[in-house]
Amino acid sequence: MSFNIGLSGLRAATKDLNVTGNNIANAGTAGFKQSRAEFADVYAASILGGGSMPQGSGVLLSGISQLFNQGNVNYTQNVLDLAINGNGFFQVSNNGALSYTRAGYFGTDREGFITDNFGYNLQGYLVDGNGVLQPGVVGNLRVDTANQEPRATSDAVQSFNLNSRLNEPINTPFSPADPTTYNSSTSFNVYDTQGNAHVFSQYFVKTGPNQWRMDVLIDGAHPKAGDANLAARDALQGGGTPTDVLTAALGALEDPSDFRNRIDQQVTPMLSAVPAPTSQDILAAIARVGNSSPISIEMGFNAAGKLQPIGPSANVYDPNANPAPPLTADHFWMINEDGTLTLRSSQWTPSNLAGDPAIPVANGALANVDGMRLDVRTATQYSSSFAVNSVVQDGYTTGELAGLEIDENGMIFGRYTNGQSRVQGQLILADFANVQGLTPVGKTQWVQSLASGEPVRNPPRSGTLGAVQSGAIEDSNVELSDQLVNLIVAQRNYQANAKTIETESAITQTIINLR
Repeated sequence: MSFNIGLSGLRAATKDLNVTGNNIANAGTAGFKQSRAEFADVYAASILGGGSMPQGSGVLLSGISQLFNQGNVNYTQNVLDLAINGNGFFQVSNNGALSYTRAGYFGTDREGFITDNFGYNLQGYLVDGNGVLQPGVVGNLRVDTANQEPRATSDAVQSFNLNSRLNEPINTPFSPADPTTYNSSTSFNVYDTQGNAHVFSQYFVKTGPNQWRMDVLIDGAHPKAGDANLAARDALQGGGTPTDVLTAALGALEDPSDFRNRIDQQVTPMLSAVPAPTSQDILAAIARVGNSSPISIEMGFNAAGKLQPIGPSANVYDPNANPAPPLTADHFWMINEDGTLTLRSSQWTPSNLAGDPAIPVANGALANVDGMRLDVRTATQYSSSFAVNSVVQDGYTTGELAGLEIDENGMIFGRYTNGQSRVQGQLILADFANVQGLTPVGKTQWVQSLASGEPVRNPPRSGTLGAVQSGAIEDSNVELSDQLVNLIVAQRNYQANAKTIETESAITQTIINLR
């Protein structure tokens, strides 16, 4: 019987040596999880039981468990090297066969798909044809290397301060070539639908106490003679009541009460003398403009140095039509592709006009711009130097893919040479109710089993899932010092069990020699 006990010990020690040796061999394998041999004792079975002093029959291997504790994170310079800091596994596909891994060595193949070293595709949420992420649509992640299409500027938000200590310019009329005809100037780029940049220049002219005029030129071009000159004035009257007045001078209108269309006959030039019925009414006057002039918008500031804008809504009346249907607007204007000023329907709500009202101000400077809205609501007039605090516009030229960025939530962004970024997809992580039940299949991968349960897939940092670190690799969680100690212990166990067999053999030989 002692021979069998010793043999079981040798088998157990061999298994322990194999597991320990495998751990040592994979101490440098990224994403590897160390294993542990687990043993149980064996007792002889008896119908009547083993009695009060049963005799053991050796040892058996009860299982080999994997320890999924976190490995050290080693940082690299490759953006597609990915590490999971916390729970979860990357999901990869081999022609539809799913497996799970913690080894984050990824790259791209010739078609742009993100793959591991064995050609397995990394999976996650995909984007549609418009670049919009589709949560729940899981597929093989792919990097789109095509150029990013240009986008025409449609909105610009600008913040600036006008120096309240400045006096009105001595020389008139305004000329962008003569700095003595304006107080301050600035410019920034806007873009058309083909990605061409155009210079949007602004010139600020002080016209009176708390009154400024902003003259706008596009690529240095003026509107042509006979086109419109738009002026919006927000005045703070002596009584302290804000009064908003807007005048629009047009070459010709088809109907003076229609704020959009031109006609063949000229309307008699005139300026309206009708007073604003309330502090929020706007007067639209018809007049010819006899010489070239830039787009002009007058601005008024209150006693606190803040821009006094047109209110959320205001009525528009045309003195040449009695009565004229009122229109409703706020203080946003758009500069169209042909230089026209357009009031967006979302910012202009006429009850009797279809489409977006437009004032023709064509100057030919912008050939293919879809329209632009300039927001200067945060402009101030303080006793300090003129300064532009910020300019944000949403247009850009075409861009080539310059690189990738992956955040902790697994969002994959393409970074382009035009300074823009675009979502390329979002990787997902999978977790299991019993990770010990996963079946290792080699290549530092596991597959689900009946014991592991179904995978639960979600983006990183969802629930108990960990975060993804780009430019990093999770090292093996093997501690070499521990494994070397285990190796010594397993070796001693093997030697001791061999000694058991040797001793049993010696005893048997003694018995044989008794004859």
